[in-house]
Amino acid sequence: MTAWRFIHTGDRSPAENMALDEAILTAHSEGIVPPTVRFYGWNPATLSIGYFQKAAEVDQEAVANEGIGFVRRPTGGRAVLHDKELTYSIIVAEDYPGIPRNVTDAYRVLSEGLLQGFRALGLNAEMVQLASDEEKEKYASAGSAACFDSPSWYELVVEGRKVAGSAQVRQKNVVLQHGSILLDMDTDQLFRMLRFSNEKVAERMKTSFLKKAVAINELLRAQGKEAVTLGQVEEAFRREIGLGLGVELVEDSLTPFEIELTNRLVKEKYGTDEWNLRR
Repeated sequence: MTAWRFIHTGDRSPAENMALDEAILTAHSEGIVPPTVRFYGWNPATLSIGYFQKAAEVDQEAVANEGIGFVRRPTGGRAVLHDKELTYSIIVAEDYPGIPRNVTDAYRVLSEGLLQGFRALGLNAEMVQLASDEEKEKYASAGSAACFDSPSWYELVVEGRKVAGSAQVRQKNVVLQHGSILLDMDTDQLFRMLRFSNEKVAERMKTSFLKKAVAINELLRAQGKEAVTLGQVEEAFRREIGLGLGVELVEDSLTPFEIELTNRLVKEKYGTDEWNLRR
C-alpha cells in the first residue's frame, strides 16, 4: 500500500494555519515531501473567508469583540467559524494516479474518506449530486455570507443538511483541499460577525442557514446517542480518509523547509491586512 504523510499540527493561529497549507503544497510541488493529510485546530477560534469573498461582508469590530481571529483562505467559498471542529487538509499532485483533473470529480475522490468518517460515527451521510433541477432547488441557498449555507457538488449532507464545508485550490500542479468537520456550531456567534442590510434580513438568513447546516453532535443527540469528542472524530476520520484514498497514512512531522516557508508566509501574506482585507 502506498504511504502518504500524516501530520497533526495542533492548534495554530489563523495566519499559521493558512500558511502551513500553502507551505506543504509548495514542498510537495518541489518533491520535498510526499502527498500529505494534515489535521489541525485554531487558537484563537477563527472566522475565515473565501479567497473571492468581500471583507466588507464581515463586521471586523464584532470579530474583535467576540475575541475571534480572522483570515482569508487561499481557497474559495464563504465564511466559516472555526471553533469546535476538526479541520483537515489533503495535499496531492494533480497527476497522482486516480486524481481527476476535473475539480468536482476530484472533490468526489478526495471526500470519499470523509463520507465514510461520518458513517463510522453513526451518521447516515451522503454526497450531494446536483444533477437534477429538483436537487438544485432542494439545496438552493438564500445567499448568506456563511459557507455552510448550501452544499455544492459532492459535498456531504446528513438528512439534507450540510455537515462538512470543503474548498479546493490548484497551484503549482498540486491540489489542496481543506475543510471543516463540525462537532458543534454556534450559529448566533457566526451571524453576529456577518454584515446584513438590516436585522430582518439577518434573521431570515440565519433561519435558512439552520435548516441547511448541522454539526455532528446535534445530529447524534437528536438520535438519542452520546456526543463524540474531538479525539473520537480524529481517530475515525484518520482511519477512513486513509481507506478512502487507498493509502497508508504514516505519522510524520513538518520539514525545516515547511517551517521556514510558513513563518515567511505568515509575515508576508496571511498575517497582513493587504491579504486579508484585499477585496
